[in-house]
Amino acid sequence: MKNLPVGISTLSKLLENNMVYVDKTEIAYKLIHKAGAYFLSRPRRFGKSLFLDTLKEIFEGNKDLFKGLFIYDNWDWNKKYPVIKIDFAGGSVKNIKDLNNKIQANINHYKNLYNIQLNETGISNQFNEVIFKIQDKFSSKVVILIDEYDKPLLDNIENPEMAMEIREGLKNFYSVIKEQDANIQFVFLTGVSKFSKVNIFSGINNLEDITLNKDYATICGYTQNDLEVYFKEHLEGVDRELLKKWYNGYNFLGNVHTSAVYNPFDILLFLSNGKTYRNYWFETGTPTFLIKLFQKNNYFLPDLNDIEVGEEILSSFDIDNIEPTTLLFQSGYLTIKEVTTVMGRLKFKLQFPNFEVKTSFNEYLINGYTFYTTQKMKLEESIYNSLQSGSFDTLEKTISRIFAGIPYRNFTKNKMYEYEGYYASVLYAFFSAINCDVIPEDITNHGQVDMTIKLGDTICVMEIKTTTNFEPNSQNLALKQIQDMDYARKYLGITNTKVYELGLVFDMDKRNLVQFDWRIRR
Repeated sequence: MKNLPVGISTLSKLLENNMVYVDKTEIAYKLIHKAGAYFLSRPRRFGKSLFLDTLKEIFEGNKDLFKGLFIYDNWDWNKKYPVIKIDFAGGSVKNIKDLNNKIQANINHYKNLYNIQLNETGISNQFNEVIFKIQDKFSSKVVILIDEYDKPLLDNIENPEMAMEIREGLKNFYSVIKEQDANIQFVFLTGVSKFSKVNIFSGINNLEDITLNKDYATICGYTQNDLEVYFKEHLEGVDRELLKKWYNGYNFLGNVHTSAVYNPFDILLFLSNGKTYRNYWFETGTPTFLIKLFQKNNYFLPDLNDIEVGEEILSSFDIDNIEPTTLLFQSGYLTIKEVTTVMGRLKFKLQFPNFEVKTSFNEYLINGYTFYTTQKMKLEESIYNSLQSGSFDTLEKTISRIFAGIPYRNFTKNKMYEYEGYYASVLYAFFSAINCDVIPEDITNHGQVDMTIKLGDTICVMEIKTTTNFEPNSQNLALKQIQDMDYARKYLGITNTKVYELGLVFDMDKRNLVQFDWRIRR
């Protein structure tokens, strides 16, 4: 049985230590058999660095590494190319000086590796000189591979002024690639996010984005077939459907049945940790900036459910205009569920890729919107048990406890509690975290109700209202609206289900639930 390549992103190390390698060289061949410049966006920990290193070994002509792989008999190994591979993934860039030092270190490395002398000063000038002199020395065009090109920007995304300064530094650096086009055979850049080409890659006019190209949908990640072929022995005794539920589901416009991919990091950690299901990928990085962005823009969390967007929202963004949905997709918290064409334009429906991301992300949302850390599990269990048993008196008390436990001091810099959607957002996060099927703004033939919750055979049709002048013993207008509009009718008659109507009223001055009424419809 081959070893698991946990944390390994260097091809030679992986193959020399008898580790599992999922052969991506056929896709690599399709990409590199002709000159070109390409960009690929994939979430973190998705195998980008290993693929980039695979390209490096192919271009450098290290044929023996590829015995038994597709590329071995399909590449002209007599033609070798000098490679410049720059990796921004390691360490943290906190300012422009850090960025310049990192780039300078890479320039010095290749100056020494290829034994060339540099006469120019300044990063761009020296990078330009390195490319020219390497090409001249070997009488061969140069290959440039850049890993995590956007890491310096993402390191500073919460500091727009610094991020913009770093953006200009990167733009200046990358512009050299355009200047040296005649001396370059192939360019490949990877990253998590796609920043605006105008502001980052204005000099690379021919950069082709293959992020959502169906031919490269599985360029990173493991398909189900990959698991069955390469990890067959390791997966002995594993429930395949449960594994899919937890870790599969990423779609980059390939065939929904054959091209959905697993995050490699999850699979490798799952197998190396005794086949124990955990939130391996999510735990390696938390979406702190996203939560702050949601709070700043009063983002309505139920909008995360089956988002529909056009092509433009998935393409790119800039530091001073960050669309949360775009960042959610590019960073791996949402993926493509469905693609349709409307008026000749593509429309994408997005969703959480799998159970790990859905539950983990909503747990993190609970932290960000309620500031709970230690009591969260008890509150979730209480909600779950209340819904399962139809104990809505208990559910009312639990919801009151949730909002009563949110410290007022946490709202001194923002007034989220004055925003009506805040209360629905908190409830959405809790219901989603316990794996309820949540349908926000559920449409009926009489209008739309705020939220429908499905858990097992329990269906709750829920309307939420807010007030600032609540009067005790007043009529529950939320429940009355459900009844007047007969929102629950669409769910009546479904076999083995119990349908409930719930009306919740929140007082924004008290920042808590002040009225909760319900009735059963069947």
